[in-house]
Amino acid sequence: MVQLDTPGGLLDSTKTIVQKFLNSSVPIVVYVAPAGATATSAGCFITLAADFAAMAPATSIGAAHPVAIGGNPMGGEEKIDETMKQKLENYAVSYIETIAARRNRNVEWAKSSVKESASVSAEKALQLKVVDLIADDVPGLLAQLDGREAGSRKLQTKGAEIVEISMSLREKAFQLLWRPEIMFILMLAAIYGIIGELSNPGAILPGVVGAIALILVLYMGAILPINFAGVALIVLAVALFVTDVFAPTHGVLTVGGIVSFFLGALMLFDRADPAFRLSLSIIIPATAVTALFFLAIVGAGLRAQLLPVRVGRETMLGRVVPALARIDAGGGKVFVEGEYWNAVSETAVEKGQPVEIVGIEGLTLKVKPKNEGNEPCTKPP
Repeated sequence: MVQLDTPGGLLDSTKTIVQKFLNSSVPIVVYVAPAGATATSAGCFITLAADFAAMAPATSIGAAHPVAIGGNPMGGEEKIDETMKQKLENYAVSYIETIAARRNRNVEWAKSSVKESASVSAEKALQLKVVDLIADDVPGLLAQLDGREAGSRKLQTKGAEIVEISMSLREKAFQLLWRPEIMFILMLAAIYGIIGELSNPGAILPGVVGAIALILVLYMGAILPINFAGVALIVLAVALFVTDVFAPTHGVLTVGGIVSFFLGALMLFDRADPAFRLSLSIIIPATAVTALFFLAIVGAGLRAQLLPVRVGRETMLGRVVPALARIDAGGGKVFVEGEYWNAVSETAVEKGQPVEIVGIEGLTLKVKPKNEGNEPCTKPP
C-alpha cells in the first residue's frame, strides 16, 4: 500500500514507478490520503497504475498535463519547441491511456486529465470509475479491500497489521532539499556567507558556509524551474546594496535594492505552477533581513576596511623625528614610538636634524631630510 499526496514529479521517475507497479507480483494499493491530499500530475499516473486505487474524502486527482521542468531565461513556463511540446503531450496521452486500459479504468477521463488538465474530487472519481474505493482511513480501506481479487490473488486484508516502510536518510534529505523554499534559503545563505567573508576577511566560516550553499543552489537549479529574470533582479539588488555603502545617495540605492530583491524573489520560480511558488510569508521577511544585513553588517565591515591604519608599522610613515646620529646610505639611528631604529638616507643628515620616515624595509627605516619648523619632532628621552 502506498499512501500518496503529491503535486507531481519528474516524468522519468514516474515511468520507473509505473513500470514497477505494472510488473509487480504483489497487488499494489495506492491510497490518496489524508483529507486535502492530491494526486496531480505524476501522482495521477501512479494512482491509475495501481491494482487498487483508493481515495480519502476531500481529496482530488488529475491535472496530468506534462510540464517541462527547468529554468526559462524569459520567465514563466519554459518555452519549448512546439513540435517537442506536441510530442511530449502525445506521449503522455498514449502512456496514461495504456495504464488506464491495463487497469480497466476510465480511459477517456484519463486522456482528458492530460489533454485538458482535468481534475476531479474523490466522489466524482469513484463515479467516473477512475478509482475503485473511497475510505475514511486505512482500517476502513483494508476492510473494503478484503475479499477482492487482483489477478489470481485474493486479498485477505481485514484486520491486517500495517508495517510502515520509512524513507531512508538519503530519501528524507532529498525530499527536504528539493523544495523552492529550501533553495531560496540556501541562496540567501550563499549571499550572506560570501559577501560576509569579503566584507570581513579572515572569518573563514561564513565563506565556507556560503560556498557550500552556492554549490547546493547550483545543483538544485538544474532541477527546479528557475526564472533567470528573478535571479538577475536579486543580483542587481546585492549590487545596489553594496554600492550604497560607498555612494552618498541618502538611501536611494538601498530602496532600489529592496524593491529589486522583493521582485526577484517573487519571480524566482515559475509561478504558473502552484508547487513552485514562494509564499509572501517567506519573501517579505527575507527581504527585510537581507536589507538589514547589508546596511548593518556588510556596511560596517566595508567601511572599516576604508579607515586609515591606526596601529602597526605603517603608522610610522610620514612621521618626523630627529636623527640620533649621522644618517647616510650606510646607516644611522632614529628613535620612534619608544624604540631605536636603524635608518638610511640617500641624502646625508647630521645628528639632531629632523628627518621624515618614507619607507620601511625589514628593521630599517628609509628617511629623508625634513626642513625644520614644518612639523614637530619626536625626541628620545
